[in-house]
Amino acid sequence: MAGRAQPSGPAGSGGGAPGLLPLLLLLLCAAAIIPRGHGQNLVTEDVTVVEGDVATISCRVKNSDDSVIQLLNPNRQTIYFRDFRPLKDSRFQLVNFSNSELRVSLTNVSISDEGRYFCQLYTDPPQEIYTTITVLVPPRNLVIDIEKETAVEGEEIELNCTAMASRPATTIRWFKGNKELTGKSEVERWSDMYTVTSQLLLKVGREDDGVPVICLVDHPAVKDLQTQRYLEVMYKPQVRVSQNYPMQGLTREGEPLELTCTAFGKPQPTDMRWLRVDDEMPQHVVVSGSNLLISNLNKTDNGTYRCEASNAVGKSHADYMLFVYDSRAGEDGAIRSVDHAVVGGVVAVVVFAMLCLLIILGRYFARHKGTYFTHEAKGADDAADADTAIINAEGGQNNSEEKKEYFI
Repeated sequence: MAGRAQPSGPAGSGGGAPGLLPLLLLLLCAAAIIPRGHGQNLVTEDVTVVEGDVATISCRVKNSDDSVIQLLNPNRQTIYFRDFRPLKDSRFQLVNFSNSELRVSLTNVSISDEGRYFCQLYTDPPQEIYTTITVLVPPRNLVIDIEKETAVEGEEIELNCTAMASRPATTIRWFKGNKELTGKSEVERWSDMYTVTSQLLLKVGREDDGVPVICLVDHPAVKDLQTQRYLEVMYKPQVRVSQNYPMQGLTREGEPLELTCTAFGKPQPTDMRWLRVDDEMPQHVVVSGSNLLISNLNKTDNGTYRCEASNAVGKSHADYMLFVYDSRAGEDGAIRSVDHAVVGGVVAVVVFAMLCLLIILGRYFARHKGTYFTHEAKGADDAADADTAIINAEGGQNNSEEKKEYFI
């Protein structure tokens, strides 16, 4: 960004170095012999730098006529006059000097180095422009405090993330896995530094166990600064009952039944038991750990069988409803399906045969109908000429009737 020009006076003193009087005399002599400027312009830019890094200040001259360039600090002490450094601060080093530019670097920048630095050009009248150095300070550290190291499913816990001693104040963002969450931030200022604390309220579930909660910093002085904590969530068991045998089909009389109960929770369930809902467990039922076995099913075994599992958080269960079918239930169903197939086949054959019969009859009647019409026109064959043939063909029936009347 271009510096802002302001009215100029005589060159500032180079305080901070012994033997300053000879330098002032030299400046006065230089000012006396420097020719008047003809459209010369000073150019510089503001500088933003991270604390501890290097800032480079450039004083440039357009349309240079070899006028003297010097650089002054915010206290208006001379840092460089041409290529000479009166100020005894070794952090300032000459990068480039020519008739059109004076470029100086400042290493190990600190907050105290912030302010306006002046570029001066000894013309008549003298010219002056300033550049501003801004120092950024990244957060000193980033810490997440969590209300409970271990939470129970359904609880709401509080997390706090603190970014200390930054400049300017930082922005804190929260993430749970890849999902961004919204926190509430407070800013405290100490001298020229800012401390930001963000609070996040989070209701946890079993799906959050082992998921990282991330505190991420948005700040111009630093990239990808973040810290995280992994959630530890306790939850009661999740129970499931599966049928091992028979794997498919009906549970029929005389056949065995084997069920397995599985349970997952945090902590892992240690107490697991089988029971029969609203009735006593049959004596011939064998329970071995998570397995239930009935070797010879009968209809008295009908009912609901429940597997219960518990841990330090709570208790859960899953039910299996048993209905024992007759031993031939599956066979009857198969026979019925075969009968249906046979009946369907017979019906199809009958329909096909009827269609064939209709086609044959249709062709037979069509053929005999043609013969009838041929006989009807047969009287035209004995005619002597065409007119007589037409009369005989069309009026044969009338003549016949007339003949019949004649005989009567």
